[in-house]
Amino acid sequence: MNTEELLKLALDAAEDMKAVDMHSIDVRGRTSVTDHLLIVSGTSARHVKSIADNIVTEAKKAGQAPLGVEGEDVGEWILVDLGDVVVHVMLPEVRDFYNLEKLWSVDSDEQARQH
Repeated sequence: MNTEELLKLALDAAEDMKAVDMHSIDVRGRTSVTDHLLIVSGTSARHVKSIADNIVTEAKKAGQAPLGVEGEDVGEWILVDLGDVVVHVMLPEVRDFYNLEKLWSVDSDEQARQH
């Protein structure tokens, strides 16, 4: 599965669980850790966990078991590492505080996609 297919899988899995404010950022050339960041929000800790669980489930079904999942115990911010795509599922207030979109933006012409 290529990077674009993996990103679509994660987007679709998040969308299936009614994730909100989905934003993907192409970070190729800015880090060697991953190619894309996908940042999505859930409306409650339970919703955040459900979104992350669905992404993990769908990735496993596609033969792309996550390299790691962090933050499941609290549910405010769960990171799902799919290798070429790293997904951050966050509560809105946590997302506002850390502002990953701004952190990874180079300038106003950044090539992020809004979904």
